[in-house]
Amino acid sequence: MGDTRRRAAVVLGVTALVAPVAVVANAGTAQAASCTTQTGPYQKQVEKFLGRPVDGKQSTADCKAIQAFQTKHGIKPNIGYAGPVTWGVMDLMLKQKAVGSNPNKAGKCPVNKGRIACVNLTLQLSWIQDGKKLVYGPVPVRTGRDGYETRTGLKKIYWRNIDHVSTIYDVPMPYSQFFDGGQAFHSANLSMWNPPGSHGCVNMTTATAKKYWSLLKKGDDVYVYGRKPGT
Repeated sequence: MGDTRRRAAVVLGVTALVAPVAVVANAGTAQAASCTTQTGPYQKQVEKFLGRPVDGKQSTADCKAIQAFQTKHGIKPNIGYAGPVTWGVMDLMLKQKAVGSNPNKAGKCPVNKGRIACVNLTLQLSWIQDGKKLVYGPVPVRTGRDGYETRTGLKKIYWRNIDHVSTIYDVPMPYSQFFDGGQAFHSANLSMWNPPGSHGCVNMTTATAKKYWSLLKKGDDVYVYGRKPGT
């Protein structure tokens, strides 16, 4: 691989999600903040999602439950406020769950390519299929944030590096499988619902990235479609 292409292949894809925020959460500094007493605009929806009494009024217990969710997924500020970012994450989780075991129900990912890795940006889901047969997934992923969108279309895996480290950001990108310039599947050590998004890569849990590594090979097709919320 030439120097230009190799440099293109190391553009980092760490961080992705769902709601239009400009704050990147740092899991290492996600410490508990003071709880707010303010009722949020999505109070009832958030209460229902968390299994809290649905009265639409903020309580100390509500705040602590919301704050725990925010801290777990790197949502900032993590003050227990039921705002649009927090509800956006929850709403996405519900939509992902509703997909069940038929992620290609609409037939948007090609079924005439043999084994192919599909990425639905709208639902932040990925899976591997072989023809019409689901091989693995669907699993939640984190794709490019606004301005660093994961590019759509049909692509192929052209380079794999199990121990890749970004030479631009000096950040580990384990199980990297590059499919479009510097954009790759790779594991990321943070919540798959952590805002605001990656620098274009498709982030996965370590378990998922290992599975993709074992199921895919150089030359396999990748199809990316849809539009990530907030981009």
